[in-house]
Formats: sequence, structure tokens, C-alpha cells
Amino acid sequence: MRRSLVIVGAGPRGTGILERIAANTLLSGAGPGFDIHFVDPYPPGGGRIWRHDQSPLLWMNSEARDVTMFTDETVEVAGPVLPGPALHEWAGRDGRAFLGRREQSAYLRWVYEEAVAALPEGVVVRHHRRRALRVTGGRDTCQEVTLEGVDDPLAADLVILAQGHLDAEPDEEQAELAAYAERNGLVHLPPDFTADSDLSRLAPGAPVIVRGFGLAFVDLMVLLTEGRGGRHEGDTYHPSGREPVLYVGSRRGVPYRSKIGYDWAGERPPLPRYLGPAEIDGLLGIPGGFDFRRDVWPLVEKELGFAHYHRLFTAHPERTRTAWTDFDEKYGACDPGSPELDALVVSAVPDPADRLDLTALDHPLAGVRHTSYEQLQDGLRGHIAADLARRHDPGHSPDLAVFLGLLSVYGQLVRLGDVGPWWHGFFSHLASGPPGPRLRQLLALSRAGVVRFLGADVRVTAEGGVFRAQSPTLPGQVTEARALVEARLPQPTLARTRDPLLRALYAEGAASTEAGLLAVDPADGRVLDRAGAAHPRRFALGPHTDARGAGAFTRPRTNSPTFRQNDATARAVLDFLLTTRTRGPHVSTSASAPSQ
Repeated sequence: MRRSLVIVGAGPRGTGILERIAANTLLSGAGPGFDIHFVDPYPPGGGRIWRHDQSPLLWMNSEARDVTMFTDETVEVAGPVLPGPALHEWAGRDGRAFLGRREQSAYLRWVYEEAVAALPEGVVVRHHRRRALRVTGGRDTCQEVTLEGVDDPLAADLVILAQGHLDAEPDEEQAELAAYAERNGLVHLPPDFTADSDLSRLAPGAPVIVRGFGLAFVDLMVLLTEGRGGRHEGDTYHPSGREPVLYVGSRRGVPYRSKIGYDWAGERPPLPRYLGPAEIDGLLGIPGGFDFRRDVWPLVEKELGFAHYHRLFTAHPERTRTAWTDFDEKYGACDPGSPELDALVVSAVPDPADRLDLTALDHPLAGVRHTSYEQLQDGLRGHIAADLARRHDPGHSPDLAVFLGLLSVYGQLVRLGDVGPWWHGFFSHLASGPPGPRLRQLLALSRAGVVRFLGADVRVTAEGGVFRAQSPTLPGQVTEARALVEARLPQPTLARTRDPLLRALYAEGAASTEAGLLAVDPADGRVLDRAGAAHPRRFALGPHTDARGAGAFTRPRTNSPTFRQNDATARAVLDFLLTTRTRGPHVSTSASAPSQ
């Protein structure tokens, strides 16, 4: 009777868990053999989001040197550290390059195959190219995973849910917009993974309102311009004539900040300083739970400020009025956001451009009003051009220090679980923006009239047989279109997910956070029920859980929470498989044959 593990999701998160299982078997000796069943309709390694079968025009959002699936000496794990090549090393490419997603897909497939090859003799991996529909079984009995189109379920001692980004049923607003579009013969594309959206419904030359200015918009922009035969030559875009006209706006009204285009030099800020393990322990110990804005954000603000000013004073002392040691001592004594801290910064940093203003960074168009459409377009192009210039100028290297601070904060906040969507949006706006070349393309498309800016706090209404968009950035201006695109991923909530397995778990008592995420034990990812009890045989990691941490892959040398999560889950799984006896039927060799 062989032990078995089912991993639902064969993308980078499932692949990362497999790598950690393989690594930890080196310590355990693996004992008796067992089976690992991957269940995913998409190829292992890349899974759905990183599958090879998508446009070659789509890039990675990170420099190739900033993508790895392997641990290094900075990663604090109980299992072995087994270094491996980052993406640029594996591909033999310039580390500063932004490679295509097809190359990332090939890298992930290679990592998967290497992990399979590293497993000891007797451990067998099978891939089932189907969807998982349901998992059943008691806390002390075998689990059964029902597969689409298969009569007999997969039986397993343990199940890991690593589905990644998921589709969702529309919320009330999206359902009303879809119904309105159906009644009036309009086009409405709901939140979706852009590569899977039916963009053929957007007619050449037709105005399209686009709500969302993040990475999903960048993909949309590329597929509807170069993807339709247009071409960029330097700073000029030559249309093919088949592009729609994209009217884009969002809450901020501007794209995410550009990726920083220079290297770090000199002393790094010693992080964490004001938000480290001790502070997280304190937040977890607050009676009744913490409030993000009241308890967490002040520590985040203090940490990012420390990173910023440490760099300013140590790398650009000519732009300050005092010694770093004096400033550092006084900074530590000030409360975040206090008048005393503001006065300290003003006295020590003469140029306002050198002071960190997180509110202004989060609301760049707050209070901005334009009096004409042309003025709005010029103003937004000026904002994007200024951002590009600043993010590629090492004279503004405190920006890079803040980026490092954001990474440090993100790694610490993982222990708090679900901290709400605002923080993730703020982090993405500052730290996960598009490559600089994409923003230069955006400027060219704006000058060509293919992309047009709406402004901030965009309000979309459905009336008069069309969609209408307006923004207080340009009072009185109303844009009408017969097509609306929601340029963002669906929110990964259990209540609205289209994943039948997770929906069934939720209906049967799995705990959901306030934001609708699957609640898991932060120690190893075990799924929690509504009484707070951890299921001993079910684990979950990824964006549908409150242990989403960093992405499925990560930057080298950052002690990534992703690796820490994967290792803890892998070790818990191996401990169970190699020591625990299970009651109930086990899958037979014939029943577990892969479905290719």
C-alpha cells in the first residue's frame, strides 16, 4: 500500500513545492516510495498563467536576473539550501533583459523536470491533465480527489491546493454591466487573465473604455497594438489601422511606477529596522487582532522612511544638512506621521524632491484639475516621462532603497496573513511596475492617439445605450464607448471562485478571511476550518489563501517568504507520509495512471 500525495496545480507554486520535497528527501532518506499526483489541465512547470502557448509579444515583468526558483544562503529554511540558476543564467541572457513569457515557461518546465529527476528511487510523479472538482475525506482517513471526466477518484494521504490565479464569477457590479452589454449589443470584458480574454471583439478604430492601469493594462496595450500589426520605431508608433482607441483610467489615473533601471552601489540599509520579527510578534499579540491602518501602517511608514533617508544621507550627503548619525537618532525617537518627524525632515533635507511622501506617491493626481482634454493628455505624458527619468537616474537612488524596504516589509507581513487588498495595490504600484521600455511605448501610443488618458478616480456608468466614463481630473468631460474592458485579474475570493474544488471546500466549512481568502495555518499552510482547527491532510498555498506571501517565484538573495512557505509545507508533508499510518482505501496503480 503506497503512500500518495495529490498536488492540485502544476504551475510554479506546485513546482516550487516539488523542488522542496526533492530537496528534503535528501535529509530524510525518503524511506518507502510514494506517489505524487499533479492535477492540472495545463503543462507542468508553467501551468496556465506561464504556459508556452501565449503571445511571444508578452514579456516578463521582472529583469531576468530577478527571477529564480532556487534557494540561496539568505533563505531561512529548515531544509537544505540547494542553489540553482536564476532565469538569466539558465537562458544565457543579459541579467538586465526582460525576457518573454515563453522563455519563463521553458525555465519553469526545466525546473519541474529537474525536481522530478532529483527525487529518490521509488518516488513516482504522475501528471493528470484534468481539472480537480472536489476533495473529500476525514481528518484521519484517506482523501479522495474527484477529477473531471474520470469515474474513479484519486485517493491520497495528503492534498496540496496550489491552483494559482483563478477565474471568478462576476460580482454584483460586473453582473449588471454584463447584462446591460447583452441588452444593448455592447462589448464587456470582465476581469480576466489578459491572454485569455477574447480581444477580437474590440473593433478597429472603435473607442474602448479601459478601467485599470496596472500590468493587465500593459498586456492589453501590447496585444491590441503590436499584436494587431503596429510597430514601434524608436519613440514613434506606426499604427496598422486595426487598433481600437483605448481610453484608460483608474483610481490613481496613472500607470504603475517604472521598474528601476540602475544597479545598487554602496552600503545597503540595514533592514528590517522598525518592522521585523519582534514587531510582527507584537502585532499578533494585540487583543482582538490588529487593524492595518492603526497598527501596521505606521510601522511600514517608519521602515520605508528609514530605508529612504539612510540612502539619502549615506550616498548623497551633499543634499542634507546634518550627519546621518544625528538624524538617525532623532528619527528613531519620532512617531510615524508626527509633526516632530515632519519638522525633522524639513530641517535636515532642504529639497522637497528628496523627502519621502508616501501619500503623494499613492495619489499622484490628488487635487490635479485640467481645463482641456489636450492639457490632460500633456499632463499625463509629462508624469510618465518624469517617472521614467527619475527611475533611471541613480541620483535618485533613495527610490531603490524604498524598493528594498518594500521587499523587506512584504516578507515580514506574510506572518500576519490577510492584511487586505490596499497594501497589495500600494506595493504593486511602487514595486511591481512595468519595464521602462513598456512605458516608453505607452508614451508613443499616446502621441499617436491610440491610447488616451481619462484621469484619476474614474467613474464608469452604463446609460443611454453606451458606457460612459468621467474623472474629476477633467471636470465635465464624458467619454462614451460601446466597449468596456476591466483590465485586472479577478479577486481570488472563495465565495465567487469558479474553481469547483475550492467552492465546495468553502461550502463544507473551510474558513474564509474578511477579504474572502482561504484561511490557512501560517506555519505550514494547513487548511483551517471555521473553528480555527487545521486539517491534518489538506494544505493550500498561493493567491487564493491568506498565506499568499510573495509570488510563485522570487528575486534571488531576498530570504523569500515563498521559499520559506514551500519548505515548511514540504517538510510537513514528508513527515506525514513517512511516519503516519492512514486508514481507508489507497489508489491502485491502474487508477493512478496519468491522463495525457
